[in-house]
Amino acid sequence: MPFKVREILLVATLYDAYSIEKEGRFSEHVLGEYHQLSLTSLPRITGVSNEQEAMEQLRSKHFDLVILMMGADKKSPIGLSCQIKNEFTYIPTFLLLNNNSDIEYVMTKRSTTRHIDKVFVWNGKSQVFFAMIKHVEDRINVENDTSIGMVRVILLVEDSPQYYSRYLPILYNIVLEQTKRIIDDVSTDELYRVLKLRARPKILLASDYEEAKEIIDRYRDFMLCMITDVTFLKDGKEDDEAGFKLVQYARENTRYLPTIIQSSDENNAHRAYELQSTFINKNSESLSQDFKSFITHFLGFGNFIYRDNKGKIIGTARSLKEFEKQLLKIPDESLLHHARKDHFSHWLMARGEIQAAKILSPHKVSDFDTPKKIRDYMLDIISKFRNEQDKGKIIPFDKNAISDEANIVALSEGSLGGKGRGIAFINTLIYNYDFSQHIPHIHVKAPKTLMIGIEEFEYFIDRNGLKELVLTEKDYTKIKMAFLKASLTDTLVKRLKMVLEDFRQPLAVRSSGLFEDSLIQPFAGIFETYILPNNHPVAKTRLQQLMDAIKLVYASVYSETARAYVEAINYKIDEEKMAVVLQEVVGNKYGNYFYPHISGVAQSYNYYPVSHMKPEEGYVVAAVGLGKYVVEGEKAFRFSPKYPEIEINSPKDQYKNSQVKFFAVDLQKTEPDLLEGDIAGLARLEIEEAERHDTLKHCASVYNPDNDQIIPGLTHYGPRIVNFANILKYDYIPLSKTIEVVLDVVREAMGSPVEIEFAVDLNKDKDGMASFYLLQIKPLLGSASDYNVNMDKIKKDSILMFSEKGMGNGIIKDIYDVIYIDPASFNKAETVEIAKEVDQFNSSMIAEKKKYILIGPGRWGTRDRWIGIPVTWPQISNAAAIIETSLEDFPLDASSGSHFFHNVTSMNVGYFSVQPEVSKSYIKYDKLEEQQVVKKTKYIKHVRFEKPLKVRMDGKKRISVITLAE
Repeated sequence: MPFKVREILLVATLYDAYSIEKEGRFSEHVLGEYHQLSLTSLPRITGVSNEQEAMEQLRSKHFDLVILMMGADKKSPIGLSCQIKNEFTYIPTFLLLNNNSDIEYVMTKRSTTRHIDKVFVWNGKSQVFFAMIKHVEDRINVENDTSIGMVRVILLVEDSPQYYSRYLPILYNIVLEQTKRIIDDVSTDELYRVLKLRARPKILLASDYEEAKEIIDRYRDFMLCMITDVTFLKDGKEDDEAGFKLVQYARENTRYLPTIIQSSDENNAHRAYELQSTFINKNSESLSQDFKSFITHFLGFGNFIYRDNKGKIIGTARSLKEFEKQLLKIPDESLLHHARKDHFSHWLMARGEIQAAKILSPHKVSDFDTPKKIRDYMLDIISKFRNEQDKGKIIPFDKNAISDEANIVALSEGSLGGKGRGIAFINTLIYNYDFSQHIPHIHVKAPKTLMIGIEEFEYFIDRNGLKELVLTEKDYTKIKMAFLKASLTDTLVKRLKMVLEDFRQPLAVRSSGLFEDSLIQPFAGIFETYILPNNHPVAKTRLQQLMDAIKLVYASVYSETARAYVEAINYKIDEEKMAVVLQEVVGNKYGNYFYPHISGVAQSYNYYPVSHMKPEEGYVVAAVGLGKYVVEGEKAFRFSPKYPEIEINSPKDQYKNSQVKFFAVDLQKTEPDLLEGDIAGLARLEIEEAERHDTLKHCASVYNPDNDQIIPGLTHYGPRIVNFANILKYDYIPLSKTIEVVLDVVREAMGSPVEIEFAVDLNKDKDGMASFYLLQIKPLLGSASDYNVNMDKIKKDSILMFSEKGMGNGIIKDIYDVIYIDPASFNKAETVEIAKEVDQFNSSMIAEKKKYILIGPGRWGTRDRWIGIPVTWPQISNAAAIIETSLEDFPLDASSGSHFFHNVTSMNVGYFSVQPEVSKSYIKYDKLEEQQVVKKTKYIKHVRFEKPLKVRMDGKKRISVITLAE
């Protein structure tokens, strides 16, 4: 009997577990092709979230594989692996990293990670889990299957977790597709089909020369293909020729063995060709596609088949929905034929519909009086199961499900991307967690949402011949025009047409890149979002506008901003794929405009606590109108969800910093020019317009400059201040409590500090309740293990900078470069020009592959040029640490752009505030002036230290220090 991984223990935070469940449909997606290989046995996954639960499970039942996910907490998985191996030496234990950046951390801890059998990297696609399972099975089954079944072997020699985590899923996908083609050509019975499936090639992974040589020696008669890196360990030492030597050795045993040599050094191509091997460059923009193409060249499962009692095929079901539809009309003889052989429960089990299969499996044909009763029973079970299963989850396209806000409908297949995954997680939370037990007087909801999976994006690029264009053309305008001329699939267009029959209010078309807003690796604000008024009188025009918006979201993958960001974080542009989220905009119509009463951003951790506020209590920034106003860092109202009634600023400061404008959907723009970007369908209005719409009633107060007091409500004459006094102080709706509860639930589920975006409709329904809409969630931190900064042990004369208000955790070493805005030449009227200079310096540092420390006055990343430097994330993406300073007449403001700070905190870039006038923080500018000047511009100096600087960040105490080499 071949070994199968039947029981898996997954140790992960709730959010990590949800992410890999692929938007709530684990069996169908994470193990997407698993049922094609084993018709009757699908692995069962037991999920736990801590070490104690993991050990209790291991001691109480048998497991074939343990997967430990490493997120923000890096110590626990390694410590747990040691416990597991001490008690259960025989259980394969894999470590799954959230991000490529964690590889270096793990590699430097080799002595403490010796209990880990293999390290894999989560690459945003769930196939990596399938590959991990098959890797275990193949390693155990290969001896038996080659000796008895003459099964072929593919050998992959690669020591980098980053690369084999990408290659193995591709290899298994190719093998599965090949097997499927074989099966489709076979017309014999089911037993033969199963045997052919189990006879697929086995894929073995080796990480050094000796391990690879042993595999070649043992399975030389069964080798089908070998793929090898060039540099890896041989005789315990890194050998730059190891791959070439291995190919030569393999050819001595198997002369015509097809081999592929892959390397990041193009100079190795010549050697590869001399050895008659194919060469692949690891730095190729289209690495994944190149790899797949070559392997497919060398190597030159699923549906339910309804049959009659003679074995003749009378129908095929590719999905549970089709299965149910066919079940309605197949003849009684076919129904009895499959029921007697348990085909129905077996197929359901293989698809991962375990609950439905378990209900059906115990029943026999003899339990029912007539075939009709069997049919009715099965249809009832499947219908109930599908309805319960769909609640709060992603469901395949169904015209009747579009209008149901309890479900998210998928308009095309594939991953939903990072943002889409977060939105799907929101839906699951809302419909599976009873928020009313904590906040009974408000509805917690999500807007009606549809998703376009990344398969449509891949079809779009391939079918329209855009692959070459996006890799070679750098002019973003030309790319956008080419994308607008290209066509979406007919299936999607038909579905969009049906969607627009139901969606009649403004529509948000949001990007959802594979890595966007995902845990650890942030792409916040890098891609486009479009708001469509969606009110043109001609349905065909509305459809064209929607299609154009989708195409432009696709094009934004290749914008200058996105390319710079992808390059800065060491990804390849062809690795980013784009899903699209379609959401109804929350709000109401007011004359020619449409907007919600309130939009905002809330974070569960406050990096800038003032007065009574504590970091762990979080904070909220809210404004009237659409959320674009808040996330871009414009003047909005900031408060603590824990103490909403306590005002942070004085009345005069509130007046000076109050919201004066807001964004709304402009319903007069029936034909918006989408090439204008995300403002195409919007209007930026004066706050007085909201008062005319009667939407400020509960959101604003009046400032009396004569006595420096604020009067809640709008009954008095005087300047308006948007401070939500009637809501926060007098509890018109329980907004602060709602935010506090939602943040707690989401933070606990994701296992890290989080940010949410929300909107509020104050109009009360028949139950007398307003609605709180949760729009997006994203993790905030990718912090390392706790790091303690002990100032007593640091020599004072070695300090370059000290801050009592720091963001970040851990140590950053080997920084030689500092780029700073010269206080002597700074002009607060020229911050836009300064931002351009910063961008040029950043581009130079990217080209030189050097990290640097960035110093300048005011708030970095603000959209308000008068309170800081209005850079975007890609303009400072290579900075290892960023320091904001206060200058006379240029104090630090507490506002911040959400997208910018999400990227800073998630990538663990140090962000330090230096305000000598209110703290002990300081920068020794005299030390900077003593260094070698690399380049000087009108406002900025770039200096280079002879010896490296060290950045120390204490996340708990929030102190940070940069020291000179001693």
